[in-house]
Amino acid sequence: MEQILASIGLALMIGLSGSGSAIGLSIGGTSVIGMIKKKPDAFGNGLVLSGLPATQGLYGFVAFILYSADVKADMTMLQAAVIFGAGLAVGLAALISAIQQGRVCASGIHAIGAGHNAFPNTMILAAFPEFYAILALVAAILMRGLL
Repeated sequence: MEQILASIGLALMIGLSGSGSAIGLSIGGTSVIGMIKKKPDAFGNGLVLSGLPATQGLYGFVAFILYSADVKADMTMLQAAVIFGAGLAVGLAALISAIQQGRVCASGIHAIGAGHNAFPNTMILAAFPEFYAILALVAAILMRGLL
């Protein structure tokens, strides 16, 4: 039972964070496609902004690497619960953060397509949702002290 609970936690780390990144990337990517119709020379800025939500998937992968070696046959229920909790925390925070970051980036990409110099401001604003995925990863790292 402990291994099952811990394995679900690992799956949440990867599955939710990766799903959030995929959704956030597609939100930004579709905005870039619309932008290059009007302003093809701004593709580089759009590419950078649309790629930002990819990092949340990486945070889930880092957490997975950190915790995967801790899943073993003789683990306690507390250890399994810590891994499950870390997976839930990182997975949910990364999922929501990546989607919302994709939306922020899409708005900036639309503004760039309309001729505004919105790249630096969008980069700053896109960092705000990302911060909470980083906090979740840091919390998961600190939770390893409970193992």
